[in-house]
Amino acid sequence: MKTPFKVLIILFLTNFSTKSFSQKMVEYYEPVKNDSLKVGIGEKDFLPFIQKGYTLMLPENKEIKGVLIFLEDSKYDKKNFSSKQMYSQASENNFAVLSISTEIPLDFYFSKSSMNYTHNLIQKVFNKHNLPNENIFFLGASLVGHRAMKYIEFIKKGDYDFQVNIEGVVICDFTLDWIRKWQQHKRDIKINRINLWEPIFMNFMLETYLKGTPKTAKDNYHNFSTYSYSDENNENIKFYKNYAVRAYIEPKIKYRLKKYYRTLYENNSTDIVGFLAELELAGNENTELIVLQPEYNQSENRNTQTTWNEINKDELMDWINKQTEK
Repeated sequence: MKTPFKVLIILFLTNFSTKSFSQKMVEYYEPVKNDSLKVGIGEKDFLPFIQKGYTLMLPENKEIKGVLIFLEDSKYDKKNFSSKQMYSQASENNFAVLSISTEIPLDFYFSKSSMNYTHNLIQKVFNKHNLPNENIFFLGASLVGHRAMKYIEFIKKGDYDFQVNIEGVVICDFTLDWIRKWQQHKRDIKINRINLWEPIFMNFMLETYLKGTPKTAKDNYHNFSTYSYSDENNENIKFYKNYAVRAYIEPKIKYRLKKYYRTLYENNSTDIVGFLAELELAGNENTELIVLQPEYNQSENRNTQTTWNEINKDELMDWINKQTEK
């Protein structure tokens, strides 16, 4: 007897849905502290604290092979916005996905307390949910990626009983050289042709927490940078030389020229290319650069998050799997 076509469609959709959504979600966030953080010199320049905690996606009824970690804000990145884009691919390949937020809005990880909180929470989550301490990958764009680099540096410098066994890092279009970034924003403020909220905010934060400008506190900026073109030593490179590193950039040269009046130097791509060059000089033979070139559209708002959105997540997951087989 022939099976009706509609029945076949229903069976297909049922099987597809089961495969796509066979995941278990665990979430824990503490109540928001009734306080705020000063982010500028104005009397209204404050940002409210956000929820600290974590979201964990577990593939159901499977032995977990590894963990993808995103250090995302619980509010300003729309709560796990980047990590959610990897849930399907991770689940199909037996990977858990962990997203962690501190209570600091737009946290740069200036404070050791933020990194201590992140480290302790990662350990707690691994123990509580019996996650395997192998095949660990940190991923992210914008501040999510920056936090990953600072956290890795933090645990490498410290003598901690618990260390995550990191296999690789996926970096996407974010700042590594904070002297370059400060100078970029100084130029933005000088020419005054764009909305200056971000340049003023970021330079205030840098000058406050790094105790000066690149002219008065150069060493602090070099130490805070994962890589800096003006740093002859680039001591922080050594923390990443043993990891698989895949980097995504979207130069957006024409877009940034027309929209922001920025030069080639005011571009995160310069940081990432320089970082990979230094890694290779340090002996890392497992680096890869992916250059995304979407169609130029002046009316479309493009930023580091849109670069992450453009990435082929299936192909990225294939790359992650290959690293675990080496």
